Amino acid sequence: MGEDTKILTVAGKGGVGKTSISAAMVRILSEEHPEASILAIDADPAIGLTTALGVEPTDTLDDIRKKIVNSVEDGHPKEAIEMLNEARFRIFDTMLEEKKFSFLAIGRPEAAGCYCKVNSYLKEVISLLANDFDYVIIDGEAGIEQINRRVMEKVTHLFLITDPSRKGCKVVDIIKRVADELVMYDKCGVIVNRVKEESIPFVKVETAEILAYIPEDKAHADNDIKGISVFDLPSDSPVMAGTRKALSKMQLI
Repeated sequence: MGEDTKILTVAGKGGVGKTSISAAMVRILSEEHPEASILAIDADPAIGLTTALGVEPTDTLDDIRKKIVNSVEDGHPKEAIEMLNEARFRIFDTMLEEKKFSFLAIGRPEAAGCYCKVNSYLKEVISLLANDFDYVIIDGEAGIEQINRRVMEKVTHLFLITDPSRKGCKVVDIIKRVADELVMYDKCGVIVNRVKEESIPFVKVETAEILAYIPEDKAHADNDIKGISVFDLPSDSPVMAGTRKALSKMQLI
């Protein structure tokens, strides 16, 4: 990891708005630091960040991994080794270069149930690429799998996302406790998403500071349904304002 590289990981249970907040982070950092190089990584097999950022990748990291695995299985180990040596260049070929940021999707493995190989590969890729960017924003998969497998081993800023539900809050507390044992991070905080003002006093997160409360955002929910990207949101919309507040508290803007 480059000395000044900031690696932001967004984690939490499914359905709490991690992807929207990850996309908002990409937009805000690109606006606040226009000269910075920014990489967005969609590390969630659900592949939602593509829509939220308005990008359409043709290849994923798993496509590269499959080509390497297939070469070994087809009895071409030399070719596989050459492909591994070229992995860095292949990854850059897979990366989408947008005007304000670069984008990389890990993809969805064909084998049901196990993401071990692609998670292991993702870990190597994060280490490999971190030096080339000022900011890396990772939209993690739901739950604690990638934290448990130490995929996110070196993170500077860990953002835990929850809705006001007791279950969501318990999940972020579990992730925080696991991260304390397995992840080298500098700062950690919680964003409570889709919360009604009257519910705020009842939100119970025990393990980390709450950075921001984001109210329900009907305009953004409609945009989500229509497949409109975060770059089309008003800059003062709840998800943008709340994410900006969280980034500010983490001293990233």
